[in-house]
Amino acid sequence: MIYDISFTALAFFFIFVGLVLGLSFYFGRKKSSSSSYYAAGGQIHWAVNGIAFAGDYLSAASFLGICGMIAVAGFDGFLYAIGFLAGWIVALFLIAEPFKRLGKYTFTDALNAKFNSRAITLTASISTLIISIFYLIPQMVGAGDLVMPLLGLPHWAGVILVGAIVIAIVASAGMASTTYVQFLKGGLLIILSLALTFYILKNGLSSPPDAEGNKYHSFIVLVPQVKEDKISSVQNWNIVTQQQVGDKTFVKLAQNGIERWFAWTKEGDNNLLKETLSITQKINGELLYNGEPKENRKFYQVGHLSKIIVNGKEVSSTGPLSPFQFLSTIRESEVVRFLQVKLVDGNDQVSIYYPEVTSGSKFMLPGLKYKIGSDANLWSKMDFVSLMLALFLGTAALPHILIRYYTVKTPKDARKSTILAIAAIGGFYILTLFIGLGAGVNGVMDVESSNMAAPLLARAFGAALFSIISAVAFATVLGTVAGLIVASSGAIAHDFIDVYLKKNLDDDKKVKVGKIAAVIVGIVAILLGMAFQGINVSFLVGWAFAIAASANLPAILFLLFWKKTSATGISASIVVGIVASLAIILTSPTMWDKYGLGAANAIHQLENPALVSFPLAVLTVYIFSKLYPKKDNSLLSQ
Repeated sequence: MIYDISFTALAFFFIFVGLVLGLSFYFGRKKSSSSSYYAAGGQIHWAVNGIAFAGDYLSAASFLGICGMIAVAGFDGFLYAIGFLAGWIVALFLIAEPFKRLGKYTFTDALNAKFNSRAITLTASISTLIISIFYLIPQMVGAGDLVMPLLGLPHWAGVILVGAIVIAIVASAGMASTTYVQFLKGGLLIILSLALTFYILKNGLSSPPDAEGNKYHSFIVLVPQVKEDKISSVQNWNIVTQQQVGDKTFVKLAQNGIERWFAWTKEGDNNLLKETLSITQKINGELLYNGEPKENRKFYQVGHLSKIIVNGKEVSSTGPLSPFQFLSTIRESEVVRFLQVKLVDGNDQVSIYYPEVTSGSKFMLPGLKYKIGSDANLWSKMDFVSLMLALFLGTAALPHILIRYYTVKTPKDARKSTILAIAAIGGFYILTLFIGLGAGVNGVMDVESSNMAAPLLARAFGAALFSIISAVAFATVLGTVAGLIVASSGAIAHDFIDVYLKKNLDDDKKVKVGKIAAVIVGIVAILLGMAFQGINVSFLVGWAFAIAASANLPAILFLLFWKKTSATGISASIVVGIVASLAIILTSPTMWDKYGLGAANAIHQLENPALVSFPLAVLTVYIFSKLYPKKDNSLLSQ
């Protein structure tokens, strides 16, 4: 889509960025010890830490990705929110207080507290770095998506801009400034999500959608002549070509020298051609949107209800609705989603987004994205279980979440911070259900990026709301990326260079090396953010959760609750968890598509690795602890 610069949004953007950088430079003026740089000296109040927990956790995946997934896939998108929140139960009851007692200021410190093993130091620091980088990718993708409508810049420019700002935050003051950035944006994100939900319910539902009077594109429906299972003629249009993709037929028609794609559907005895959205990449690299150059603005926002049913009667609009009325009305109505197919047309590569009418009852139940019913194949069922396992177990093992337990004074404060975080995060995820559904039916969806569902919905209700929410969403990315880079720089400077390589850095050098590491990790994150443009950020975060659940959680749980756990068992399980999860991810259908080999040709159809990699890591820590007990660690732990 084409986005114009919003000067109101621009003003709010600079206010927020200025505030964030001001906090960073304020804390950066104070002399920074390694403890204050990596863990804010353990002096953060538990209530501030609890909201900062929420701010750190409510990342681009939560605000941009989940809302977008709900808008596209209904309840299946909300499953991510359920999984993300459920993971905090593991953190609260199993991890928070005992983990606080073990550590100093990094995940590796805590894991190695009882062993002083170089193998644990090496493997845990590598695990922290890999998980942080995988979590950084969706944040940077989301940042680039946000900057396009906010500043009118291309995706790559947004990624670079975020990277530069975050590097400045972390390099100036580390965890102290990061904590207050996360506290600020966590609180604002929840407040503004409440405001957006209020607007959604106040506006109600209408067909076509008319949020604040915005005109919705009226998609063309043609009645063709059919002969021998082919379109023989269409009044006032010339037939160019006809292609079958799976069980769908697409027809390219021309009028006044402009070619457009239509989806052939049958409704009862009637043959209909329904207008689609299409992006055509010519052999010379030129892009055509619905057959015309992008600047002609013939590419539209989508997502609407084809029928609105209230109390068994069809209506054109509902007026204001209560939360339960909103959900029940969508369940009884019909939702028009736009699904993507790709095809080759001569020398051209074509992406077609075609309308698919989905009953509201089906939209509000599992099964649109993750096939788990009787009609689902084994791969689909395994993928769903694997995703839920990763989300449920991954939270308690994310390094940038774990280090926040060291920013408070006592184990009791760690527990209270976690309880407050659960309350804030749970409340926010309930709001994402309304925001995602509102985006899916109010004609605001950008088919090129589901990540923009929430900000574009806000724009439909007014420039001011869009400006503030976009700026806060941008701050959301900044806060999460800052926390990830602090965790990464700690793994490099403290765990690997100082402890594993035995450089014995003094406090000043440890902070200096950490800042250099932050710059390097930030640059890597920028490059990866550009490479993964267009993929839903919640989907990408699922990979980070899977690696964390596989590489870190078995080691943490066995360390805390099994006295016979050995250093060799811990280090071996981390290696197995990393290797197994990365092997499955890198050979997944999504990556096969990235390689240009086609998702259907992947060597397996499992997108999420936790179902395989987590049990392997659990078995590994048990078996290796038995084979190499504490008193006789192998060379791996020397």
